[in-house]
Amino acid sequence: MSENVDVASGWTAEETIPRPSSRWHRPQLPVDDPFYRPPAGFETLPAGTLLRSREVEIALLGLIPQKVHAWQLLYCTADLNGTPEASVTTVLLPADADAATARQRPLLAYQCAIDAISSRSFPSYALQRGSTSLGNVAPFELLIIANAVSRGWAVTIADHEGLGGYFGAPREPGYRVLDGIRASTDFAPLNLSRSTPVGVWGYSGGGMASSWVAEMAPEYAPEINIVGAVLGAPVGDPGQTYIRLNDTFFAGLPALVVAGLRHLYPGLGRVIESHVNDEGRARLDEIESMSTAWAIARFAGDDFDNYTDIPLADVLASPAVLELFDDIRLGSRRPACPLLVLQPVHDQIIDVEDVDGQVDRYNEFGANVTYVRDRISEHLSLMVLSTPTVLEWLTARFDGAPEPTGSTRTVWSTALSPTSLRGFLGMGKTALATLIGGTL
Repeated sequence: MSENVDVASGWTAEETIPRPSSRWHRPQLPVDDPFYRPPAGFETLPAGTLLRSREVEIALLGLIPQKVHAWQLLYCTADLNGTPEASVTTVLLPADADAATARQRPLLAYQCAIDAISSRSFPSYALQRGSTSLGNVAPFELLIIANAVSRGWAVTIADHEGLGGYFGAPREPGYRVLDGIRASTDFAPLNLSRSTPVGVWGYSGGGMASSWVAEMAPEYAPEINIVGAVLGAPVGDPGQTYIRLNDTFFAGLPALVVAGLRHLYPGLGRVIESHVNDEGRARLDEIESMSTAWAIARFAGDDFDNYTDIPLADVLASPAVLELFDDIRLGSRRPACPLLVLQPVHDQIIDVEDVDGQVDRYNEFGANVTYVRDRISEHLSLMVLSTPTVLEWLTARFDGAPEPTGSTRTVWSTALSPTSLRGFLGMGKTALATLIGGTL
């Protein structure tokens, strides 16, 4: 693997697009990898400054190498409180990319559903050849991402939870993704610019992160040319999701959020220390090292009421928790770009009413929102079945088509339109190429 360091300017204009190296080694976990540690003095540099880059090999499920150009970028960004930090994004180009078409190439910021705290779940690790990320979502999302690469788009995939893996944190996923976009457009091998049209896309935990990107962009990175954002099952109200999922099959998901956010919110940490017993705190410690699937399986049916010395309802009504719930609720800012929001009516994880509320808040701000509610799909299936609709919508935004007029409608299935049926054929070809390690 090659590695380049240039704190001031990143790559030089003369740098050519190299082929992935034939030399390969098993990747280190991000928490152990020196690449993720920024150079001294980085705190004084502007947000989005490219600090370091290296070539990587991408493989489906860590096993099937993909014929695609891929790099990792370390760049300056900020955490929840605006404190400087460094983060990593993985950038992809089609294998047949060339300079002649680069200026017409858009950039897609794709947010994976990290939905865990362990760095084994981060896309920068999980998408690499040789990674072992069983039970996490990101390795499977390469099958979705490949459809964007096959259309000739550049793709940036940020570790939007940061090195701490704080699943559910507000605002900072937006900072990390937006600064990853800045670093990507400054990375010479991609041959992009700050005027490059940028699309945003994510589903579930990735849809929540994408919501923060859309909300924070007007204030934090108004110079980025975001032409549209797709928010798939974007959670809406994480606090209400916690209440609904506690004592259900998916109780591990809100436990992951609490386990991470207790490190960010001192008030929440004090509530846990005061009212959660030793067994409950041990469970929160345990879940920090788990994959998403293992956390769900391990804590299925868990009721946090069993680990508190006062009723859980009283814990949730404490000022520190109510303040936290208000802070993490989506829809407090007006996105400037057009939005496509997709949500299953019968979602077993994210209640449609919470996403209705997020969309209502955006509409009250005067945002341009196309909201599609799907009757037939459930949480996991809509991610796949809505992909043709998403790709066509993003293509129209990249091509400069007139912005759609905001609307809300409920359909039987996003998969039943003629455009979607045609799109599934293309998805099938791309999935086959991905499964056999073909050219994207």
